[in-house]
Amino acid sequence: MTAVSKAHTVWKGPLREGSGTVSAGSAPALDLSWTARADGDRSATTPEELLGAAHSACFSMALANALTAAGTPPEELSTGADVEFDPARGITGIHLYVVGLVPDLSEADFRIEAERAKKNCPVSQALKGVSVSLSASLR
Repeated sequence: MTAVSKAHTVWKGPLREGSGTVSAGSAPALDLSWTARADGDRSATTPEELLGAAHSACFSMALANALTAAGTPPEELSTGADVEFDPARGITGIHLYVVGLVPDLSEADFRIEAERAKKNCPVSQALKGVSVSLSASLR
């Protein structure tokens, strides 16, 4: 059975002067604005922040699954995603970074599993047109 995840946006006004809200599932609505997206105004969220949240969540789940399948389930994975946006060119890159607490696993093996998860998570698959880099380490 296919799961359907829902999000909804309401935008009012022209791009540069307008603003809106975005909601996903049962989460509270978040404010959106062009100035947040293009000028670094952090009073609202951006599509890139939401994309980064989705990517870091998907990657974390894929990595947890891979580590568990390899017999070394993680105690904790802390993952971030930096999504680069250029108003003239769009999304130009994503950098995932993860720090894991995984008993009995070497740093080298953790990096191998992290690279595999980066390549295979469904959000990474959907973003094949964007360069995605990765930093992975154990704590």
